[in-house]
Amino acid sequence: MSKSVMVRYRTRPEAAEENQRLVEAVFQELNADDPGGLRYATFRLADGVTFVHVATFDGEDNPLQRSAAFKEFQQDVEARIDGGAERSDVTLVGSYGLQAGS
Repeated sequence: MSKSVMVRYRTRPEAAEENQRLVEAVFQELNADDPGGLRYATFRLADGVTFVHVATFDGEDNPLQRSAAFKEFQQDVEARIDGGAERSDVTLVGSYGLQAGS
């Protein structure tokens, strides 16, 4: 059974580009290593400082926890964000071309 989570947060304006760079590094590593069992997307909202991550992983194992780039992304996340991050378990109601295999 798959599990989906959404994380939403605002970065400090001066940290938004660095945050995006770190997110892009996570996707580069995932594309190179293809850990399987994971569908993951990150969006940057039009305000330029809000990011939304949506991840669906099979079972209880979250492949992101084994990612060196994700660990680097998490390392100083509290210094980059303005306030806290909102994390929610979510249920996919429908999608078209976004999360194949769900």
